[in-house]
This record gives sequence, C-alpha cells and structure tokens, in this order.
Amino acid sequence: MTKPSTPQIVGVIFTHTDLRRAVRMRNPPDLFELRLDALFARSEEVKSAIGNLRAPLIITARDPREGGSNQLSAHKRRVLLLRFLPHAAYVDVELRSTGPFVEIFEEARAKRIRTIVSFHDLNETPSRPRLDEIARTAQSLGADLLKIATRTDTPAQMARLLDFFQRQRMETRIAVMGIGRLGRISRLEFAKCGSALNYAHLGRPQTDGQLSITQLRRALR
Repeated sequence: MTKPSTPQIVGVIFTHTDLRRAVRMRNPPDLFELRLDALFARSEEVKSAIGNLRAPLIITARDPREGGSNQLSAHKRRVLLLRFLPHAAYVDVELRSTGPFVEIFEEARAKRIRTIVSFHDLNETPSRPRLDEIARTAQSLGADLLKIATRTDTPAQMARLLDFFQRQRMETRIAVMGIGRLGRISRLEFAKCGSALNYAHLGRPQTDGQLSITQLRRALR
C-alpha cells in the first residue's frame, strides 16, 4: 500500500434521494461511494444514473455483519460488485470477505481498479494487537488502502483508534473514522490529521457522527 497525498472527501450515496442529489451536484466531493447493498432494489436506476455523476466512484456492498443493508447473501453482494466494477475507481471489500471475494480483487487488479480492504466494528474499538493484525493482513493482500471504522463512545476508545492511526499513517494509506458518541469529534480529528478518505452524508447522517460535505470541507481548509 502507498502513503496518502492529500485527504479526500467521499460523498456516500445511500438512498435514492442521495443519488438524485449527487447527480445534480455542481461542486461534488472528490469521490462518491455507492452503497450497493442499500440500493439493491434500485440497481437498474443506479446503473442508468451513475454516468451522470461528476466524481469517481467507490463501490461497496456491505456485509450485514458490518452494517450492511437488506441482509444480502455473499452471492448477491458478489454479483452486485462484479456488475458495477467496470464503473468503479475503487472497490471496497470487508476484510472478512476477502477470501470469498478473491475473484473481485483479481478482476479489479486486471482492470487497474484500486482496492480497499475495510473493517467495521459497530460495538467496540479493538485492542492495539488486533488493530495491528488487521493492518498487516490488509498489507499482505496488496490492498491500495485500508479503511477502519470503529465504535468511539469513550475517550479510551478514541485514544486507541488515534494511536493506531498515528502509528500506521506513515506506512499505510489509511482511512480511519469513529462512530458513536465521539464519532463526530473523531472524524474531524482524523480528517485534520490526514485520513486518506473522509466519508460524508449527502443530506442525512446514516451513522452516528457522520459529517456533511460542507463540514468536512471546512475542517480541511
């Protein structure tokens, strides 16, 4: 994995309303993320609309165990990712899914599409050894970027995540964010400290602490 240059803002397209807003945006973020799991029932409409988006795409179909919508099976998620892969600049696959989805990484590399290995813990921020193990595994898989989102309800959780970020950021292209009571503070802090990707909502937060594009732009000035 390579080190980041400047932090980028990612607008998350989670709903049909988000998609319509994204298509109309005159000043789009650096990237859009398509949450294909959430948009599963509208995949035909999404496919028709994405050509009108004015920023490159990250595609992901989130595992239900890490906050994915619609309880999609691994097979359905894999089909979605392969279908939208030709339109993507990045494809995001959870660490737990990299084995079953190895063909997606292979196809992405063949098409020179960048890969993100992600890890989401909605209940806790893991221990320092566990976080370091996640980073080593992502590096061994040859991912272009590691994304980690964990629960930050307490100062101890926030400190653990910040320590991990500060130790890893000089060696790994990494995006880090918190969710929960200190989610908003953590996202502002990580954006200012150089988190490679910083995810923003397009109208309504989909998780605790998620910021808007305007708020992130102000933080990164």
